[in-house]
Amino acid sequence: MTSSESTPFSLELSEDVAEVQQWVHEFAKDVIRPAAEEWDEREETPWPILQEAAKVGLYSLDFIATQWLEPTGLGIPVTVEELFWGDAGIALAIMGTGLAAASVAAVGTDEQVMEWVPQMYGTSDEIKLGAFCASEPDAGSDVGSIRTRAVYDEASDEWVLNGTKTWATNGGIADIHVVVASVHPELGSRGQASFIIPPNTPGLKQGQKFKKHGIRASHTAEVILDNVRLPARLIVGGKEKFDERIARVREGKRAKSQAALKTFEATRPTVGAMGLGVGRAAYEYALQYAQEREQFGRKIGDFQAIAFKLADMKTQLDAARLLVWRAAWMARNGKDFANAEGSMAKLYASEMSVRVTEEAIQILGGNGYTRDYPVERMHRDSKIFTIFEGTSEIQRLVIGRTVTGLPVR
Repeated sequence: MTSSESTPFSLELSEDVAEVQQWVHEFAKDVIRPAAEEWDEREETPWPILQEAAKVGLYSLDFIATQWLEPTGLGIPVTVEELFWGDAGIALAIMGTGLAAASVAAVGTDEQVMEWVPQMYGTSDEIKLGAFCASEPDAGSDVGSIRTRAVYDEASDEWVLNGTKTWATNGGIADIHVVVASVHPELGSRGQASFIIPPNTPGLKQGQKFKKHGIRASHTAEVILDNVRLPARLIVGGKEKFDERIARVREGKRAKSQAALKTFEATRPTVGAMGLGVGRAAYEYALQYAQEREQFGRKIGDFQAIAFKLADMKTQLDAARLLVWRAAWMARNGKDFANAEGSMAKLYASEMSVRVTEEAIQILGGNGYTRDYPVERMHRDSKIFTIFEGTSEIQRLVIGRTVTGLPVR
């Protein structure tokens, strides 16, 4: 195709994506928002909301796959922004399975994807969950320090897993767990692999369920692995490919991205979209409040101090959206993140979400600090985006190493 025949640049959403955006927005407005306060207080998985999402086709493998394959790459970030605009905790309960599904889809064999990913969602009549388990009590950002071990038992042709995972979304209550474990500890992160753990596998149990600052409608817990035995075929990507990769590493050759890292690379723009949705919700609430609230005989939005806050909030939201959309488009079209664009999107959008929700509280004053107004919950929810799937500090490290070409420490 010559330059004159190239598709014109446009930031306008395609008709299909725009329709999905409106559909998800209506679901978030009519189903998620009215239930947000209740499930935040209950700190429980919102099963009735999941059932509603499954009935309309929102919580389904077909919907998620369609959005991932959408040609512009904007299907997922647009969907995620609208869901998290509704409420972050409930939205994460709906989206949490996606991380486990993405981990298998990224490096799994065709047979593994076909067999196990559908089992993470189930049907509208019988909802299933997936959980991706990477972090450990002593290995969060430092994935090379993972201590969960997977040992291959040649006699039985099985893997035996032992260890403890933490901060796992849907951990312990999921039907399918995908667990990152060290097979060759001497090789650090290069000696790790992911394993699919089917339902009701002996030796897997839930540990502590965490009481969290925010996203409280999303279940987060420890997962304990005590002599969990798995058929050899349940190593993600297949044992043969894993052995080939380890052989390359031992020969001093560069290995392809490890499963956990590849999963996070693919989902970082999505986390940015989560922060974007929460930030937008807080901005819109603060804007309406400033247009209606009166002090000293004037609408508070008429005061420059408030108007300037709103101006900065809106500018940061739009800047974050452009970064998220760029990274999502690049990922969908096979463009390398040559300057760590995925990390840029996650870093800026997540920190923006914290700033904007904090400013929303400031605009509401004392009202904003109470649970009678939703910006208090939005602020609590926003903080997680700077922590999970790579802290802000890790994102800066990744970006710094990428742009300098130096081993920034």
